[in-house]
Amino acid sequence: MVQQIRKIDYTVVKAEHEALLLENSLIKKYQPKYNVLLKDGKTFPFIAISKERFPRVYSTRYYNKKENEYFGPFVSMLNMNLLLDLINKHFFIRTCRFNLSAENIAKNKFSVCLNYHIKLCKGPCEAFQTEEDYNSSIENVRQILKGKTSFVISELKKMMLQVSANLEFEKANDIKNTIEALRNYESKATVVNPKIDNADVFSVISDSQNAVVNFLRVIKGAIIQTDTIEYKKVLDESDEEILQLAVTEFRERYPNASKDVIIPFPLTMKDEQLHYIIPKLGDKKKLLELSKKNAYYYLEDIKRKKALNLEAKEQGSKFLQKVKTDLDLNKIPHSIECFDNSNIQGAFPVASLVVFKDGKPWKSEYRHFNIKTVKSIDDFATMEEVVFRRYSRMIKENSDLPDLVIIDGGKGQLSSALKSIKKLGLENKLELIGIAKRLEDIFKTGQSEPHPLDKRSPTLKLIQRIRDEAHRFAIAHHRQRRSKESIGSDLENINGIGESTIKKLLEHYKSIKKLSVADPDEIEKMIGKNKANILARYFSNLAD
Repeated sequence: MVQQIRKIDYTVVKAEHEALLLENSLIKKYQPKYNVLLKDGKTFPFIAISKERFPRVYSTRYYNKKENEYFGPFVSMLNMNLLLDLINKHFFIRTCRFNLSAENIAKNKFSVCLNYHIKLCKGPCEAFQTEEDYNSSIENVRQILKGKTSFVISELKKMMLQVSANLEFEKANDIKNTIEALRNYESKATVVNPKIDNADVFSVISDSQNAVVNFLRVIKGAIIQTDTIEYKKVLDESDEEILQLAVTEFRERYPNASKDVIIPFPLTMKDEQLHYIIPKLGDKKKLLELSKKNAYYYLEDIKRKKALNLEAKEQGSKFLQKVKTDLDLNKIPHSIECFDNSNIQGAFPVASLVVFKDGKPWKSEYRHFNIKTVKSIDDFATMEEVVFRRYSRMIKENSDLPDLVIIDGGKGQLSSALKSIKKLGLENKLELIGIAKRLEDIFKTGQSEPHPLDKRSPTLKLIQRIRDEAHRFAIAHHRQRRSKESIGSDLENINGIGESTIKKLLEHYKSIKKLSVADPDEIEKMIGKNKANILARYFSNLAD
């Protein structure tokens, strides 16, 4: 999964539960490959206050602002249920679904239920509670759901102390849990606020060289789209000019834009189709602040990366200068290539080439070589072949030659590589060194003794790292080739199975094990019924 990452973006939010809510919204919109658990139609639940006479308070996953007033959503069902339990226990909100119109109550259509008798409801259905008193309780509930819980917590603390003094510890623990739930709950979450139905939010942060504009799209209270654009200042553009440009660019990039645009300051260029909002207080102001925070962090990230790149380049340049000095090279080795051979008792000989630029692997330039001219166990001849093939091709393609070539091996392999270099007339253009496998000695061309180099030297560690990478790359290719050729040799012993059929099976199944357990119908579709039957009999005889 990590190998498939192309770009990492992040959005800053205020708390962990807001991050979960935003993640939920984005996964449902974009349906990413690996987030299977949140791709369904479910969403986090809200607490709703119904718009009816004697309103009800209940949890729901469905959103319809015409029918209810919503608060949340909640990422913790435990916290939500504790909050509902608190509301039901202390504010006497009805749980029945009756139509408590004045006419129905006057006709005595309803009678009080068990909740009235256990003091969880004051009986509005039989006019035992006035509408005014009930609405006062609803207003208190609304304040709690808006996050204004300090007064309620204070009252609950008094109650907890009172029941504790009466030795009602279980009840005191229940009250303690509700207090903790209220403290953990932040109903004024800027990630999802149902009151903001559809809006685009823009903010800008700049310095002398760069400007960053952040964009948030809010649909039905949820942030479903986030993006950030970086602008290079050329003519000392103002924040207003940059923001105006960004608004136009974002709205072209993301169609179905909202008419409501939340911005930090007025824009001179007007658009009759847009309703610009410059909030001073409230939820929209908090969204704007969140957008501004994202822009700020993005700009700081740009500065940090530039500083790190400059520092890394400076350190890399100093390090490569030390490599040049340690190895007594003619120039700084910005480009390094390393060769390695791999075979098992002469079978399936292969070689690898890895490329490092400024001390870092350049994997797009890695190469494998299947040996063509060497038929026996001869590492020296193999090295001579691959070095000649590599640099004869580079000459033909007029490519830039490396500053340093590393040969995995001692004086013998180094001498073989040098033969090819001389054949190509590159002995004065390429510098070669070899690293012996047993003592990790470094050999240079023209020297009979190892080059003096401290075993703890960073230069030796770099050479070892490059050599190990070449070895890993060669082994991986060797295993792949060995696997393919082994299955091919096994299948060649089967009468009635030809080379073209073997090639087709090799390309599809890769190994004899996978082929032996493959679906017979699939094999039959690929190579025909008769050949599939021959294969089936072959594997059946092996099993016996």
